[in-house]
Amino acid sequence: MAVKIRLRRLGQKKAPFYRIVVADSNSPRDGRFIEEIGTYDPNTEPSTFKVDAEAAKKWLANGAQPTEVVGKILKAAGIEK
Repeated sequence: MAVKIRLRRLGQKKAPFYRIVVADSNSPRDGRFIEEIGTYDPNTEPSTFKVDAEAAKKWLANGAQPTEVVGKILKAAGIEK
């Protein structure tokens, strides 16, 4: 089972809000997930995010692959692979 750390879209039309989740790579974008590890709000200026650093490091150590956007968020939060 390939595991990815990716964004799950919530919020209204034209007002997105995302949760950073750990999910199986075969599950749909807003479908089943294993664990929620943070949030990301691009509507604020500057964009705000909150990440559980311990959970993110645990999943990265276990082989989870972050998507491109989540990788940038983790890097900004000071969490490196």
